[in-house]
Amino acid sequence: MHMRINGAEVPSAGAGWKDVKNPATGETIDRVPDGTPEDVKNAVESAESAFPKWSGKTGRERGLLLFHAAAQVRDRHKELGRLLTIEQGKPLREAIDEVRGFCNVLEFYAGLSSQPAGEAIHLGSQGDCMVFHEPLGVCGAIIPWNMPVIIMGWKVAPALLAGNTIVMKPSSTAPLTALSISAILEEAGLPPGVLNIVTGSGGSAGEAIVTHPSVQKVSFTGSCATGCRVRELAGSRNKEVILELGGSDAMIVMNDADIRKAVDGAIRGRFYNAGQTCTAVKRLFVHRDSAESFISLLKVRVESLKVGNGLDPKVDMGPVNNRQQYDTLSEIMRSVKENREGTILTGGSPLKGDGYNNGYFFEPTLVRDVAEGSALLTGEIFGPVLPLMVIPDLDAAIREANRSPYGLGASIWTNDLATVKRVYHEVHAGIIWVNRHLTVPPEIPFGGTKESGIGRENGYRALQEYSRTKTLFLGW
Repeated sequence: MHMRINGAEVPSAGAGWKDVKNPATGETIDRVPDGTPEDVKNAVESAESAFPKWSGKTGRERGLLLFHAAAQVRDRHKELGRLLTIEQGKPLREAIDEVRGFCNVLEFYAGLSSQPAGEAIHLGSQGDCMVFHEPLGVCGAIIPWNMPVIIMGWKVAPALLAGNTIVMKPSSTAPLTALSISAILEEAGLPPGVLNIVTGSGGSAGEAIVTHPSVQKVSFTGSCATGCRVRELAGSRNKEVILELGGSDAMIVMNDADIRKAVDGAIRGRFYNAGQTCTAVKRLFVHRDSAESFISLLKVRVESLKVGNGLDPKVDMGPVNNRQQYDTLSEIMRSVKENREGTILTGGSPLKGDGYNNGYFFEPTLVRDVAEGSALLTGEIFGPVLPLMVIPDLDAAIREANRSPYGLGASIWTNDLATVKRVYHEVHAGIIWVNRHLTVPPEIPFGGTKESGIGRENGYRALQEYSRTKTLFLGW
């Protein structure tokens, strides 16, 4: 499969290719061009050429196109979901839900297209002001492999509705569904050059997008280390960025919580997508009064999860996406065992043998009483490992929740409003859930604080992220 520039499939200006593997089997399922700075240059020129006509359309015209495109993607959600499972690994039902979620995002922004964009300010004897929101121009989008379709929607939909054109780089390990969806958007009427996709590595194609002088803003989702590099490169060129750099979300379960509901939340919050979600539950704190009953029920549920190829309808969890992630996870758990960093209640090892050979499968894992300083608490574990700590009270829970360089999300499980109020005000996170975790509909702003990044995606605010404010002062 080739890159898409100016509404057509094109080969790379270079000679390199990247294999795309099925993480459940290790088999190569396709290959994509290893894009070069020259490819990015061509894509940006295409986006620049398309910008005047696209930005000249009314918001309603752009919104109608997004709505029409969403309908066409919905018509093909099953085949797109299957492709996503094959390249990313997640169970088919999760993949189909992600494709539908992409459609939800497009439809949400289509619904905003008739909203007034601007304001009038009367200044009395000084005159009047009119404030307009103009598109930025060409924007860059860099997409990760864990949720490649929904995150594509988060970045592309508001940028397009605001009147921008885009150069996007999907992950090298999960680019195929994004390429297929971009073709469907063009079939639905998106003009050539409005959305261009360059495949390849972050060090080549990604950096070329960030540093190109005509790219006005870059939205990046990925690791903290790479995000810092993006911010450094963009900052030296005075470019705006949106950075979503992951998290180590805390889930706090108080002694008045509905235990079964909280266990359900922990299972979905941690093991959805094999734990490869930025807002996944990555640190679980349970009040000591209900800890033993909670842990007992949670352990049974973790051990009941069926792991296998995501195309199997009976599977609850697929493989992790790539070899690097698999090796990192294996090394972390090796250290936990050797250094006695916690008590492993279940799991803790790669899965081998019949049905798992050559795939990147890992046991659903539950670890309690994790030692302070363990990587399970200090880093972001992208995989199906859930560390659990018993806490004496809410003060300890808040203190531990904030003992992380990340600040993306957190959840509190309780029926006490005063507890909710304290957690909301005292836990450092971009979103606080109450009696749920992980849900991020397109209507709400999404983003974090501290090392989890800057800027917001989703909601009406995302349109402002992709717009430039311009004021007309009438001094008569």
